Amino acid sequence: MRGKKFFHLSAILVLVFSSGCANNNASSTNGTRVDSTKLPPVETKKANTDYKPAFNGQTRITAVKTVTPYNAEKIAGNLKNPWAVIPLPDGRLLITLKAGSMQIHDAGGALVKTITGFPAVDSRGQGGLLDVTLDPGFPENKTIYWSYSEKNGNGNLMAVAKGNLNEAGSKIDNPRVIFRATPALNSTLHFGSRMLFDKDGNLFVSTGERSELEGRVQAQWLYSGLGKIFKITKEGKPAPGNPFLNQKDAMPEIYAYGIRNAQGLDIHPVTGELWETEFGPRGGDEVNIIKAGKNYGWPVITYGIEYGGGVIGDAIQQKAGMEQPIYYWDPVLSPSGMVFYKGKLIPEWENNLFIGGLSSTHIARLVIVNNKVVGEERLLADKNERFRDVAFHNGLLYAVTDGGNLWRISKR
Repeated sequence: MRGKKFFHLSAILVLVFSSGCANNNASSTNGTRVDSTKLPPVETKKANTDYKPAFNGQTRITAVKTVTPYNAEKIAGNLKNPWAVIPLPDGRLLITLKAGSMQIHDAGGALVKTITGFPAVDSRGQGGLLDVTLDPGFPENKTIYWSYSEKNGNGNLMAVAKGNLNEAGSKIDNPRVIFRATPALNSTLHFGSRMLFDKDGNLFVSTGERSELEGRVQAQWLYSGLGKIFKITKEGKPAPGNPFLNQKDAMPEIYAYGIRNAQGLDIHPVTGELWETEFGPRGGDEVNIIKAGKNYGWPVITYGIEYGGGVIGDAIQQKAGMEQPIYYWDPVLSPSGMVFYKGKLIPEWENNLFIGGLSSTHIARLVIVNNKVVGEERLLADKNERFRDVAFHNGLLYAVTDGGNLWRISKR
């Protein structure tokens, strides 16, 4: 199924943030140019709470509009519950399907191969075959890593496995589990599960606190693998230099903690810092810069409330020793996969962060200057799609949706 939609935002919008704007622009340290003209925030709905942000610009920042003409094309459809999309070195796309397989599509969206042979997944609820990433030596060793929900005793958990992509045989060779985020709980929610490699060849992995109250409190426990960001080696061992490596009663694989449910990870192309998005409850979705050993507060501090309307804990938003989000949403974005735009084909997008929104049914574009969000835009908001993951390759953005579609965004 193919279709094409065109977006062309008029040059009238040069009064907004853009690398091609007027001479009153000022350059930031990360290459983004910022116009002094302000637009109202994109969010106009009433917040769920009257909580106050910790600093100006932490939420409901002024809007920006893309000036460069671009195309948004639906290049494939009928995917069955896709969860992640990543580019292969040759520009083809590897897509995970929750039921337990992967597909390779060419750059135009056509299906090339279906890959099977993965360990059994528990695909109930938010579980299934989830994220995938390539070994830094993939062109030579064909090794990939994937995360999934695994049945374990009377419950389940998030596991990470690796294997060799055998395209000729349409299967995974030598699959083996290298890490499990214990303990297992009887829940079908909050597996987190984004992964990416750092410059040293170690693997960052996120996991959620499984939503249940039993798991929620464990986001603060260093001896539990729930609600954490891990940093592990290619064999699933604790990465050298991890902050709790030699601490008694702490999982040595933990890199950061106090996480609710992180489904977005990427590394800033200029600063090299790890950025994360995570779901809040009713309100309080967050963007964070993840630093070694830091506590990101859940469930002690939050900008959200219970789905039923009650307060969470002591209803506080700040506490000494707990990190503040760089940005948060109320009402929620429901942030899933995310990616930094690492090219210059659309100059005003350089180093911007693009986040797939689920319940919000759009892709959020965040302009970032000196680690602060200075502008927000909603892309593809008229498509009525739950955007599950976003990927970047060679100047193009790709996105998969819960509706089973693959989108490509390119300069016109």
